[in-house]
Amino acid sequence: MIKLKQVWTYMSKNKYWVVTAAFVLIIGVFDENSLLRRVSHWYEIRTLNSKIEYYRRQYEENSRQLKELTSNPEELEKIAREKYRMKKENEDIYIFEDDLGQ
Repeated sequence: MIKLKQVWTYMSKNKYWVVTAAFVLIIGVFDENSLLRRVSHWYEIRTLNSKIEYYRRQYEENSRQLKELTSNPEELEKIAREKYRMKKENEDIYIFEDDLGQ
């Protein structure tokens, strides 16, 4: 009972500080739009914006390559030979693989 009375007297003397601390605690931690959640959402938005920028650059590069392939038959042949290992009828292809293990 004595401790309860001490707490009550402390709160009555410092009621503005207690209310301010409770307000900061509610807004900062427990609220639906708390500062902690705002920081986590800000970090998530920043991460997603960097991914958007990465995919935008990748899209532009792929569009440029597609335009080059559709307009330049030599580039198309180069890609077909290098990437898909295609060949003409009368030629042989030799593929050398590096033996990195030894």
